[in-house]
Amino acid sequence: MTESANNPSDVDVVIVGGGVAGLSGAVTLVRSRRSVVVVDSGEPRNAPASGVHGLLSRDGIAPDELLRVGREEVTGYGGRVVPDRAVTASRNGDGFLVETAGGSRFRARRLLVSTGLVDRLPDIPGLRERWGRDVLHCPYCHGWEVRDQAIGVLATGPASVHQALLFRQLSDEVTLFRHTVGDLADEAWEKLAARDIAVVEGEVAGLEVESDRLTGVRLASGPRIPISALVVAPRFEARDDVLAGLGLTAAEHPMAVGEQVAADASGLTSVPGVWVAGNVSEVLEGVPGAAAAGVRAAAAVNADLVAADTGAALTRRLAGNSAHA
Repeated sequence: MTESANNPSDVDVVIVGGGVAGLSGAVTLVRSRRSVVVVDSGEPRNAPASGVHGLLSRDGIAPDELLRVGREEVTGYGGRVVPDRAVTASRNGDGFLVETAGGSRFRARRLLVSTGLVDRLPDIPGLRERWGRDVLHCPYCHGWEVRDQAIGVLATGPASVHQALLFRQLSDEVTLFRHTVGDLADEAWEKLAARDIAVVEGEVAGLEVESDRLTGVRLASGPRIPISALVVAPRFEARDDVLAGLGLTAAEHPMAVGEQVAADASGLTSVPGVWVAGNVSEVLEGVPGAAAAGVRAAAAVNADLVAADTGAALTRRLAGNSAHA
């Protein structure tokens, strides 16, 4: 079924973004017998990674396989997954209208946005190409895979010292590259020294790669330092474009690590009827947390719809009683 510009499809919920948060929310909603359309552009943040970790009973599963199984579960319960990019969302009467790049239009009573985030990496040649492989940021997502290796930490802000201490749990050979971080507090120096974390001065200018494996970093001053993995701290920016038409934009994270869309514990935004889940609303969330956030948001959406349906039924009942009085 194709939704033309003049004949949009009506559903209970449109979910924009078919990653772990969106698909988890979709499964919850379709199991509650809600009509659901998931619009997904097919650009998962963790696509470069070889496996998803920390996900109970599915540890190590390839990201694309996890999403494939999730889509099958959604469609198995009667939901729809549309491979397209949602470009706008706007208020439409009591609900919402979502329009896609492919020309489809969907009217929904409620909207759940789980579009994730974009990792803005430091401007070092070759870094993006190795992202999610041996250029990493999360010890819980990829730390075990680089255990006991020579690990470098690229310092770009105060959080870099914390990253170095976290990865020190996984290897005895951790080096902090000062890069652009500037002066460190005395307390930071003491912590690094206490854990035998080496500190290298100077900016990192590039990566050394042999046989498609990271082997070291090259300093702007010339020296090459051998490492097998490099830890970086990206700036996390929520993909909030589709929310702009509803007056919602991302704001700075409390820890100043990026921008995310504000919401309450259930994912409800300041716009009634619009929920967010996953990295778009919590940039530090991992896959298990994103899945849980999707379920929480979906449960809240369903409860809101139940309240609306019950209110409408009561109104009809009272109107019927009045007609027969």
